[in-house]
Amino acid sequence: MRSLLLIRHSLRHSTMASPKLYALFVFLFSLFSRHSASDDSSSCFLGMNYGRIADNLPSPSKVVELLKSQGIRRVKLYDTDSEVLAALSGSGITTTVALPNDQLSSAAAADRTFTDSWVRSNVVPYKSIIEAVAVGNEVFVDPANTTSYLVPAMRNVYASLARYGVASSVKVSSPIALSALATSYPPSSGSFKPGLVDPVMKPMLGFLKQTGSYLMVNAYPFFAYEANADTISLDYALFRDNQGVVDPSNGIVYKSLLDAQLDAVYSAASAAGFGDVKLVVSETGWPSKGDEGETGASAANAQAYNGNLVRRVLTCRGTPLRPDMPLSVYLFALFNEDQKPGPTSERNYGLFYPNEDKVYSIPLGLESGPVNNGSKVQVVPPAAAGQTWCVARADVGRERLQAALDYACGEGGADCTEIQPEAACYYPNTIDAHASYAFNSYYQKNSRASGTCHFDGAAYVVTQTPKFGSCEYPTGN
Repeated sequence: MRSLLLIRHSLRHSTMASPKLYALFVFLFSLFSRHSASDDSSSCFLGMNYGRIADNLPSPSKVVELLKSQGIRRVKLYDTDSEVLAALSGSGITTTVALPNDQLSSAAAADRTFTDSWVRSNVVPYKSIIEAVAVGNEVFVDPANTTSYLVPAMRNVYASLARYGVASSVKVSSPIALSALATSYPPSSGSFKPGLVDPVMKPMLGFLKQTGSYLMVNAYPFFAYEANADTISLDYALFRDNQGVVDPSNGIVYKSLLDAQLDAVYSAASAAGFGDVKLVVSETGWPSKGDEGETGASAANAQAYNGNLVRRVLTCRGTPLRPDMPLSVYLFALFNEDQKPGPTSERNYGLFYPNEDKVYSIPLGLESGPVNNGSKVQVVPPAAAGQTWCVARADVGRERLQAALDYACGEGGADCTEIQPEAACYYPNTIDAHASYAFNSYYQKNSRASGTCHFDGAAYVVTQTPKFGSCEYPTGN
């Protein structure tokens, strides 16, 4: 067993006291429990929706190179196109695939012939990269009236995944729109439409709980702002500084419309008896162009919304009602899609034009990190396409950082020699600087595997090279 390196900032030269041993034990137990359950519910991530309703997009292989160059490690698809999945295979990018609405009735059939065939053809060959199946999309507003098929189809897909031995690694969910809510303001009074609660939402939420999955939510502050620009502050919608909106029922002050929308969904789930459900934002974004009447659709606002959203996600904070459930988001979308019907905004949600030029520039990593004890994370361009690093969250407090640091440098096997006194990365001598170095060492030594940059919520992944002072962080290359 590797001896524990004592890197302390209050008792730096003393032996470990019993309270510290207890804290370390609690941390190790929590870490083991999370990892042994193979549960992603305590982590956060940033992914990208890769829609293809266009006639001018680059080939899937070129798209994969673009994703890797931007450090994007998760994508969500709207089908199971074999050319796209083949291009993603071996790229290090995981994906969520979709079973479209027009196949729900077939997927709900009692004999499961359809879902067995669908899983065997579309999931099993790509099981190493598929992490979830989205069964349908915004089914409750589907003009074909497919709502009654949804939960039976989800159950059948899961049963077919189990038949082929992949149910433990592939989640099953279905993205719902905020239109599923009867009430969304104030957030604490959120509720689902009465006609959906017993027939669909309770069985669906029960299925998600039983299978250890999460509820996918498509949430667009743009739509709420566009419809209520006279009463909703643009700064509130774009994550910019604002006075906030108070929920009169509990006194919570909301500083962003997206947080308020998601807490309305949490409240609705609680009212249905499932307050512990995990949410993943399966779609959110802001259009860079719109028709004359589409208030707020502009490149500047899209840049502000998506850029501030990325920074928000990378903090790994939850919402005000669920602060311990870190926010995970799939941005919509990778490209502008010229064949989408509807208003101009529908064709202008992309971060990239089809020629791969940026519509506007936003950081898909951390521009400036936490400030603590006078030290600041700096970033420089990535050393390699798709590279990621692991850094400490300074806002979790010294005790949690210290317990995580002890584990990383001890039982975790991180190389912490460079943060010992007089070594190259000892300065700045702050706990967040030392913890970041140790966390990143552990993360790189474990091949940047999912779950190895968590440390009980004390760390998160960035896609640009972090630096404390003059110390450069190691990579796995």
